[in-house]
Amino acid sequence: QVQLVESGGGLVQAGGSLRLSCEDSGSTFSSYALGWFRQAPGKERECVASISWDGDYTQYADSVKGRFTISRDNAKKTAYLKMNSLRPEDTAVYYCNLDRLSGVVVAQPHDDWGQGTQVTVSS
Repeated sequence: QVQLVESGGGLVQAGGSLRLSCEDSGSTFSSYALGWFRQAPGKERECVASISWDGDYTQYADSVKGRFTISRDNAKKTAYLKMNSLRPEDTAVYYCNLDRLSGVVVAQPHDDWGQGTQVTVSS
């Protein structure tokens, strides 16, 4: 069972920036890959970025590549998503989650999800 808490969302104008944080109160944070996901109204949840356990390997969805940066600090059991050049289509609830098994990619996130943090980008 993961215990992740997302924060840092808010209302921002198009072109603006936000940094999301994901804090883990569990004990397995540093062992597994982590992903940032988002879900917009009426759409399925999608993974927008992921990072390996050691931070060496990152992946991004095409829609955010070059604008979003994922990072993690295992000592603080915290991950971040820096979002620049935000667009109205980035509006969604953002979640983080760890992979169940892999330290490199997020293919099987845990079933438990936090409450997420709302990001709203106005045009």
